[in-house]
Amino acid sequence: MTEVNLNNKFTLNDKYTLLEGRIILSGIQALVRLLLDQNRADLIKGINTGTLVSGYRGSPVGVLDINLVRNKKLLDQHNINFIPGVNEDLGATLIYGSQMAGMVSNVKYDGVLGMWYGKAPGVDRSGDIFRHANFLGVGKNGGVLAVAGDDPSCKSSTLPSQSEPALFDAMMPIFYPGNVQEILDLGRYAYEMSRYSGLWSGFKIVTDIADAFGSAIVHPDRIGINIPDFQYNGQPWKHTQNAKLVGHHSLPTEKEIHLGRIKAAKHFLASNNINKITMKSDNDSIGIISAGKTYYDIVEALDSLGWDEAFLNEKGIRILKLGATFPVDSKIINQFSENLNEIFVIEEKRSFIEMLIKEEVYNYPNKPLIVGKTDEHNNLLVPGYGELTADNLSKIIFNRYASRLGVESDNNKIKIISEVDNRVYGESLTSRSMYFCSGCPHNTSTVKLPEGDSAFGGIGCHLMAMFVDDGKAFGTTHMGGEGAQWAGMEPFIEKEHMFQNIGDGTFFHSGSLALRQAISSGSHITYKILYNRAVAMTGAQDPDGGLDLPELTKYLKSQGVKKVIITTDDTDAYKSIDQSRWDKDIEILHRDEIVEAQKKLKAIKGVTVLVHDQSCAANLRRLRKRGLVHEPKKRIFINEAVCEGCGDCGVKSNCLSVQPIKTEFGRKTQIDQPSCNKDYSCVEGNCPSFIQVIPSDKDDKRKLPDIGFDPTMLPNPKKIQKDVANVFMLGIGGTGVVTVNQIISTAAFIENKKVISLDQTGLSQKGGSVVSHLKIVNNDKEYSSRVANGESDAYLVFDLLTGVNPKNMAKLNSKISTSVISTSEIPTGDMVRSTAKEYPEALFMIDLIKEYSKNNTLLNATELSEHFFGSNMQANFIVIGAAYQSGCIPISSESIEKAIEINGVAVTQNTNAFNIGRKVVSDPHWVDTINLYRSGSLASNPILSSEALSLIDSISPDEELRKILEYRTQELIEYQNLSFAKEYMNFVGNIFKKEQKTRSSSELSQNVAKYLFKLMATKDEYEVARLSLKAELDTAISQEFGKSAKISYMLHPPFLKAMENIPILNMLPGVKSKLALGSWFKVFYVMLKNMKFLRGTPFDFMAWFSNDVRKADRKALDHYKSILTKNIDEIGNGKYQDLKDFSVLPDIIRGYEEVRLETMDEYYSKSNNLFK
Repeated sequence: MTEVNLNNKFTLNDKYTLLEGRIILSGIQALVRLLLDQNRADLIKGINTGTLVSGYRGSPVGVLDINLVRNKKLLDQHNINFIPGVNEDLGATLIYGSQMAGMVSNVKYDGVLGMWYGKAPGVDRSGDIFRHANFLGVGKNGGVLAVAGDDPSCKSSTLPSQSEPALFDAMMPIFYPGNVQEILDLGRYAYEMSRYSGLWSGFKIVTDIADAFGSAIVHPDRIGINIPDFQYNGQPWKHTQNAKLVGHHSLPTEKEIHLGRIKAAKHFLASNNINKITMKSDNDSIGIISAGKTYYDIVEALDSLGWDEAFLNEKGIRILKLGATFPVDSKIINQFSENLNEIFVIEEKRSFIEMLIKEEVYNYPNKPLIVGKTDEHNNLLVPGYGELTADNLSKIIFNRYASRLGVESDNNKIKIISEVDNRVYGESLTSRSMYFCSGCPHNTSTVKLPEGDSAFGGIGCHLMAMFVDDGKAFGTTHMGGEGAQWAGMEPFIEKEHMFQNIGDGTFFHSGSLALRQAISSGSHITYKILYNRAVAMTGAQDPDGGLDLPELTKYLKSQGVKKVIITTDDTDAYKSIDQSRWDKDIEILHRDEIVEAQKKLKAIKGVTVLVHDQSCAANLRRLRKRGLVHEPKKRIFINEAVCEGCGDCGVKSNCLSVQPIKTEFGRKTQIDQPSCNKDYSCVEGNCPSFIQVIPSDKDDKRKLPDIGFDPTMLPNPKKIQKDVANVFMLGIGGTGVVTVNQIISTAAFIENKKVISLDQTGLSQKGGSVVSHLKIVNNDKEYSSRVANGESDAYLVFDLLTGVNPKNMAKLNSKISTSVISTSEIPTGDMVRSTAKEYPEALFMIDLIKEYSKNNTLLNATELSEHFFGSNMQANFIVIGAAYQSGCIPISSESIEKAIEINGVAVTQNTNAFNIGRKVVSDPHWVDTINLYRSGSLASNPILSSEALSLIDSISPDEELRKILEYRTQELIEYQNLSFAKEYMNFVGNIFKKEQKTRSSSELSQNVAKYLFKLMATKDEYEVARLSLKAELDTAISQEFGKSAKISYMLHPPFLKAMENIPILNMLPGVKSKLALGSWFKVFYVMLKNMKFLRGTPFDFMAWFSNDVRKADRKALDHYKSILTKNIDEIGNGKYQDLKDFSVLPDIIRGYEEVRLETMDEYYSKSNNLFK
């Protein structure tokens, strides 16, 4: 085993507590560290400061508050207080107030610091308070950072954003860090500048920096502050504070801002070398200016072009990195511009730096040409839209300067970019979009509307209802405007009523004002307040400024709401609430009645409100894990044999845990037990396959197998040796992709390697695609955080659909990329809801990735994880192990295992998973020795009677057809009798005989064998009874839940369902919903099974309640056989393909009762298109 020098002293707390050395942390964690470092620096200077942090969560700074709360004890030790804002502008007002503390007596501290945070829309809505705060000025020994979260690619926002113009309008100096290290360094300068100038410091944090994770250097003396010698009115500069911001009292402060504070800020920038010329020679003629993330994109773009420092010096290219974009540092701009012919300002979005530079340089006697968004001929140069990356900047810079510098056009990087741009990936593939979490309350509250009605979307997780393909939800507004737009539309359209979805977080943030506007306007609208007690999009924080339900409903009525109805999944919980706290007019209904409740509210003119009370599923899951909320014992299991794969349970529940799977008998549905959040709405599906299970409290479940090998005996792989190893990971939000990236980053860090990583999640964390970038660096160069196109050394596919997304496949390079692919087929939300949406052909997707890869490793990580660990949660670590053993992760296995241990979660399982992945690669045949277990599977090799074997042999089938017949013939004998099976075999045999006359294959016969069986063995009550008594079912349940598990069959008998419209009788249990019938019901199943001889006779009493379905099934069977019989003789006359297409059409027919009847319409429609 190779000896590795590990940093064994490393702990996760180092990121906040280590005073000197190297640390590793995320961009958000760096903001927390910055608060601590500023306090520490003040104490060294003898200044005892307190700090207030306030603002409002929103991507990319959405989890800052979580990190602050998580570290409260440490923050308290440094006098750092956190008070969440009810919204952004009120949070800013709190910070404004903190700077007034020194204007009153009995101050606890020598000064008060402040940090405001919010995403770009919060910056926009806080403009007024920002201007007031900057006029007030910061307090003595104070200072404020306004952390503006920008989402330039609109990854997790309604609109792309750029905060500089708004901060500039408030006259804030603007700092723009480009990596984790610069958050710490520029943050310190920003605080000191604010303290010196009297202005708040704007602090721009883009998504790629907030979501970055990397190494940084810390030291108490790292930042040295130089106080400028700036005079104002003949005196050393000292700003004043003015709390009398009204009328003529504000005018002297306006003058001080322009002539004093801004100039003081400029002097501070110059004195502290915050803006740096990073590349310069005596013969420069071209200058490039940039800032923040874009600067590092430029550095990487130049490096990828092969334009190193020597080249740039030889060709005369000078580079200026701005740490602060406003105010303009006149001194550095003057130095930078000297003798240049051209300055190229490169920045994202609108021209801002360019505008300021042009204003600064305009009066220079020998001013250079300045280009940026456009060139000297007003042609587009750098787009003001979208997002800049190292790839598109490589093209922009090369196209601008290559010929001028005498560079050959045959550049390797440009060739790679061109090759990637010109790729054609073939057919359009299904993408993995964001989706509701399993058990999400919005599955009910937003998707279920009265027939023909629609609802406006809004800010929050519920906006995903707009992407459910039913057209019921559309449109959105800014946060807090929900419903007011209807008041503007209403006078001009004939539609009389509208629903408006709004989350409780948004309502308490500002949405209550929109509701008051709707009341004031006399609108006819029903608000659906989605009361889930969490701001789920940003981490499930409690809504700030919220009201409990009785208080909320009274508030609504007091504002003029005509009627309030509460729907909930737990009406029993309301019995413990003091009834006197409720308004007497409040109705409380079960969520099953949500559609009726909406109809009732719609009928009432004016503003009405439906409050849907159901906890956020993601938060509920976290609370259960921590033991803070009771974990329900009840689980739901689907009998795979009874299931028809119709998808009705997916439609009813809209739940990602209700997963379609492929079986020998076609598409079925399975509950993914590890992700199931115990919402139980799937049980509403019109199907008798659901079984309620109370797991055994004994240790009698399936024993998880040992991995069966010694990890220390695994061979060490030959690893790639590069200055920068580019690892690109692709998976699904919520499955631990970010965790894996941070663990591998930590492993590299404790090997004393430089680490740059980025997790691109946004709304994708909600079941959508997630990608993570990791660069393991072995030199002192600076790089951007993203893996560039065509430059991935390791392409780790945790999810196939994400892996074949064209944007992601652009990272592949057939000369260098090693792809490690988990072949697991994980369904999307659309596949859960619709049987028409099938998972794409896996082999096609794998071949697509292979085409652009140098090396490939394939494994089904999900199957391996479920077999060894009982869930899919370790699948990603299995892929990491395979990648490591494939040599594309250039760190040691000891480091990875140490990082897993440091992370402290499922250490043994994750370590074993990592080693299983290694074993798969080092011993490829090892997997073949394992009989992989699939949860819920009823599959087993068929046991054939002599009669069944004789029937099969009678038609002499080929190998493929024989396998299909072996699974079905015995089933038909047990379904009815031997005669019934003979009828089946005779028909299939006839088709096979005639097919063999003209064809060497048996494709048509195979199809007929599958789908004739499906039409003959329809699942009536007798068959459901037989399939519910199979021994394989008992085995599957005992393996999953224990031998002592208690079961109940969830049934909705047709004879009870038929009473739904009969008064009084419709109140009986089992009329409107399913009954839970315990294991005692097996007796009745045995009786029904043994009464199968009544099937199809006048004495078939079970048919009395479902005769329409029985007739339709018989008609479909006769139709299928008739079409095949009439046309089989034309098999050689061009009808073969039509017959094959027709032969699979019964696959459309699925489900029970009305669901089944609806699918038959589609069957006949498609049949008529083939054979009239």
